Amino acid sequence: MLTLNGVSKRYGDATTGMLAVRDLTFQIGGGEIVTIVGPSGCGKTTVLKLMAGLLAPTAGTIEVDGHPVAGPPEQIALVFQDYANSLYPWMTVADNVAFPLRRMKLSRAARRERVAHALESVGLGASPDRYPWQLSGGMQQRVAIARGLAYQPEILLMDEPFGALDAQTRADLEDLVMKVRDDFDVTIVFVTHDIDESIYLADRVLVMGARPTFIEEDVAVTLPKPRDQLATEQLPEFGELRAHIYRNIKASSQLMAKTGAVPTS
Repeated sequence: MLTLNGVSKRYGDATTGMLAVRDLTFQIGGGEIVTIVGPSGCGKTTVLKLMAGLLAPTAGTIEVDGHPVAGPPEQIALVFQDYANSLYPWMTVADNVAFPLRRMKLSRAARRERVAHALESVGLGASPDRYPWQLSGGMQQRVAIARGLAYQPEILLMDEPFGALDAQTRADLEDLVMKVRDDFDVTIVFVTHDIDESIYLADRVLVMGARPTFIEEDVAVTLPKPRDQLATEQLPEFGELRAHIYRNIKASSQLMAKTGAVPTS
């Protein structure tokens, strides 16, 4: 579904500019939830922007369904961390969700059906006429997720979408992510700084190394499904994965501190 082959990214001059990402090579299969973790400032968001076609790689290739990415692909939707600024406050919830559909050749009835289905899937079926400023942070992020789902992408990219939310809301939305993966048969790539979240959600965790970032380890998560916020995190295997990934990230953080790496997104 999504393939990166030898992908590197320099900011500035293509030869002498700052190398943020080097030689990323990995594949993501259809229907997977793959999370990306790494030390702060290692370049996780840069990797996501490369996948989304918002940045062009300096070297290497990115493909979706075997087709080169040379700009934002139609098969991909992106959900940002800053949900408040990604929604239009003067538009209703339904209009916010429908906004990306304007570029598609859909009848009004088809558009309304997609919006209603997406809102129902994220638990906001009764709120189409409300405005973002009337909603809690968690509900606003649900609107942002619904907007991505209404587009019916093959791949949903999520950039630390729950980082600003309280623990209970975050847990509810983590469960929502797994639900919409199944309901919409969508592949999800999820950047997070939270190790527990990365394990709980994932089929695989990509652990990024110190900048210029690379894939330090591709960790398979074989915890039983369906997963539960309490039962899953109490499993011995969950604790072992947490400790293993934490050790890797801590070592990379210490390396970045010794080399004086300047943080990048």
